[in-house]
Amino acid sequence: MKTIISAALITLAAASTSFAAVQPIPGSITYDNANVQLEKAPAGSTFFHTFANGDGRDVREIYKVNADKSVTLVNRTISNAS
Repeated sequence: MKTIISAALITLAAASTSFAAVQPIPGSITYDNANVQLEKAPAGSTFFHTFANGDGRDVREIYKVNADKSVTLVNRTISNAS
């Protein structure tokens, strides 16, 4: 039983590290290696950023505030309408 659990944990750990991080695009707050620091947002909180991309579709991003007050892009959705 321990072997099965160990194998499952190793598989789960490998799967979680294989997901690529969301990369900033033009219009993203952190695009072009911008060093964003928030002064009053609590660490661990999230916020949305919405903008129109070059072809007129709406982009909605979710950012997480880190302990050092920097932000990390964690998710992006792009509308199908153009």
